[in-house]
Amino acid sequence: MVGRKKKPSDKGSQEDRISELPDALICEILSILSTKEAVRTSVLSNKWRNLWQWVPGLDLLSCDFSDVNVFKSFVDKCLDSHKESWIRFSISMLMRCPDKLPLSLYTCETLVHLQLYGVRLFNAECVTLPCLKIIHLEHVTAPNETTLEKLISCSPVLEDLTFASCSAGDKVIQVRSQTLERIYIDWHIQVVVDAPLLQCLRTYMNSSKNFKLINLGFSTKLDIDAWFYHTPDTCLIQDTLADISRVRDLVISNVFWKDLFRLNAKLSKSDLEMLQTIPESCPKLESLILELVDDPFCSRKMKTEPKVTFTTVPGCLGSSLKFVELKRLIKGYKGEMELVRYFLKNSAILEILRLDFYHTKKAKCAFFQELVAMPRCSSACKVRVL
Repeated sequence: MVGRKKKPSDKGSQEDRISELPDALICEILSILSTKEAVRTSVLSNKWRNLWQWVPGLDLLSCDFSDVNVFKSFVDKCLDSHKESWIRFSISMLMRCPDKLPLSLYTCETLVHLQLYGVRLFNAECVTLPCLKIIHLEHVTAPNETTLEKLISCSPVLEDLTFASCSAGDKVIQVRSQTLERIYIDWHIQVVVDAPLLQCLRTYMNSSKNFKLINLGFSTKLDIDAWFYHTPDTCLIQDTLADISRVRDLVISNVFWKDLFRLNAKLSKSDLEMLQTIPESCPKLESLILELVDDPFCSRKMKTEPKVTFTTVPGCLGSSLKFVELKRLIKGYKGEMELVRYFLKNSAILEILRLDFYHTKKAKCAFFQELVAMPRCSSACKVRVL
């Protein structure tokens, strides 16, 4: 009896035929399995080793991982495999708010809001962002200042710009935009602003000034969060004052000059509401000269007279302030009397309060009567009226 010959096994050829299927189709097959089963296929051959990572969904159980770090590492590995694909898909689907910036997004025609955190930007040779209105960059590193400048200048409808803890070397960033309305920068970056429609610039100042204003809107507001632990040098003050003169609305907060002994300031009635911040910011202040001036422009805009209110007593009034002079008091303004009353009542070691005002003789008599009746915290204080 002649035995029937066995046919050669076609197991290998079957395996080859499956492996020859397109990767996309294999991933589609693997997506039917659980993630745990899909991972097991990685031992079949070199081709299958990483295919499970391309499966579009993950089916995970916390009990399958020894700790959180192992879980995080596993998920990160899966997402790394999809990085380029999901970015390309996002662009093709006209995604409006991505959080990472591949090179292709420099020319995205539908991008409206760009918000990036903790990424490195590629060098931008060609930038076209016709719909971009908001740029928010935080802890972002740029290869050079040109990349950031192109993001701004090549966004023709840009309205809002934020640079927080960003780096572009030691170069100054030229912020030029005909549509930009709001800018926020911290002390990590320096800018020159040319934005005729700018409404508000918020920034920080520490040991140096990080902005220069060359072209602004008519009603620009400058909001400075200042931290001076030592008295700034004359050049810094002059440079800052030159820019302040270009704005209509100024807010300065957190100013702290611990070594400042003498201060001469000129204020209008509208500025008196922030007067309390001056002695609070100067703990060693010994001499304070305030010149009160009338601002016709502000007076026409204000419907009511601004009130001089003090909620606390700054430390320098009790420990160091010895001389106060109020110059050119505004005729008919009752707030000036509140200033006099405040300094007399709360200055524990005040030695001289000097007053210079424009009142008529009749008004002087009424003023003296009110002045004599005011309580004084310092028994050694002398009031001199010029």
